[in-house]
Amino acid sequence: MAVSMSSTCPGLYCGRTIINESIEGECGVCPRGQRTNLEKICMRCTGSPELYDWLYLGFMAMLPLVLHWFFIEWYSGKKSSSALFQHITALFECTAAAVVTLLLNDPVGQLSIRSCEVKMLSDWYTMLYNPSPDYVTTLHCTQEAVFPLYTIVLIYYAFCLVFMMLLRPLLVKKIACGLGKTDRFKSIYAALYFFPILTVLQAVGGGLLYYAFPYIILVLSLVTLAVYMSASEIQSFKNLVAKKKRLVVLFSHWLLHAYGIISISRLDKLGQDLPLLALVPGPALFYLLTAKFTEPNRILSEGGNGH
Repeated sequence: MAVSMSSTCPGLYCGRTIINESIEGECGVCPRGQRTNLEKICMRCTGSPELYDWLYLGFMAMLPLVLHWFFIEWYSGKKSSSALFQHITALFECTAAAVVTLLLNDPVGQLSIRSCEVKMLSDWYTMLYNPSPDYVTTLHCTQEAVFPLYTIVLIYYAFCLVFMMLLRPLLVKKIACGLGKTDRFKSIYAALYFFPILTVLQAVGGGLLYYAFPYIILVLSLVTLAVYMSASEIQSFKNLVAKKKRLVVLFSHWLLHAYGIISISRLDKLGQDLPLLALVPGPALFYLLTAKFTEPNRILSEGGNGH
């Protein structure tokens, strides 16, 4: 395509729009779904998300689900038999929200999306790079250079909230008979708090999360597994297999470990990266093998004996 340009657009994200093989208009913001190339021309993004992009979207999609499960478990207690149904409902809500979000994004009606390539951290914060060519007038070129990784998460959170408000109150009212009238809706109230927090987190720190989420997953999964095993007083394999719930928690953390390892390695070299998954059971095995040496009563008794 032959195009002529009288002058190059200033700034990182300002460009000219091509219509009928000619450049039209002044330098400015590119339409949604486009970003500038090296010649400062707005080009339509036609690529597909890379594996790392999908893993990032998966991480952001998991956050509300994990928080739902945590607060359902926290407020249900041991007296309620409705926790399992609420867990399943939360999973259905998030799954339905994810499917609807994908269907509504370009290309509409397909469980796939087209995306612009993420090249650097500044792509997430184009509002900070509006140029001032004459040092007086600011040229506003704020756009979604990482289309659609920024807005698709916000749309997903909105649908999660809608589905939760449509489904969960009816379910809880019907089956949460083991809880008091005020306690049965506390997991829903908690969601009304953490959804705005997640929205602000994505809006402000989306770019930072994009590059840091693999390490966040690994650190948080290790910490929460250690806290859970300590709080449940699991100090041997016998204690671990005594309840099915403990095995479910363990395998869930192992999946998170594997997710973090795959996100870091990106599986660029399968021969070198796949063996890293053998490290997944390592933290749990290390905890079980060393728990008896760090038992507080034993340390206090040995200290009192002068050992």
